[in-house]
Amino acid sequence: MTDPNYDAPDAGPQKPPGAKAVRPRDAATLILLRRDGPAPRVLMGRRHRSHSFMPDKWVFPGGRVDAADFRAPAATELRPDVAEALTRTLPAARPRSLARALAVAAVRETFEEAGLRLARPAPATRLGAAWTAFGADGALPDLAALELIARAITPPMRPKRFDARFFTAEADRLQSLAPSGVSGELDEIAWVNLEEAMQLDLPGVTRFVLRELSLRLDDPARRPLSLRFANGGRRIDPL
Repeated sequence: MTDPNYDAPDAGPQKPPGAKAVRPRDAATLILLRRDGPAPRVLMGRRHRSHSFMPDKWVFPGGRVDAADFRAPAATELRPDVAEALTRTLPAARPRSLARALAVAAVRETFEEAGLRLARPAPATRLGAAWTAFGADGALPDLAALELIARAITPPMRPKRFDARFFTAEADRLQSLAPSGVSGELDEIAWVNLEEAMQLDLPGVTRFVLRELSLRLDDPARRPLSLRFANGGRRIDPL
């Protein structure tokens, strides 16, 4: 099905006329859902105004996959259904190990940008430099806590493009509920009521994913969706 509202042609910077479309970079985002109050809340952060990509927009923690994400240890692994859905988002030429690396990246980026760890205690193991701070007290990523809610590929007219997978996880799986920015990517971080979040200054894709999260709360069996742009149109299909 199509929907014209998630990324209008004038919604951001565009690549120079005649320039070849940039290849999307693999990325992952984590939506933390908190249900300990009268209404569901999600963790959101406002991107620093100095960023060239989506300045001042409210987003979920996330970023591109790093090489270290392929080697990172974890306390738990992806559930089979989530791993299978992730694998369906991988082009044939991409390694199957990318599915797990995407999940790891979502957890790592949430720690780096918001200071929150989706983790569980695990046996002592040797950690790479990228994970030393995360696992300082013996806790490692809790990948089994992740659900896949959507995939979205940045439109081809953009100068920066990402092939992003959006995960959700319950906030009660976190080591702490108090966010503390680490990387400086986000200049404000807050738990936001789900309905109020829709009123923030959001990228179109973030608004699309928030809507999907709301529908998923009413229908937990709802399938993840894929949002992509081709031939001047927008397509939303089940994964």
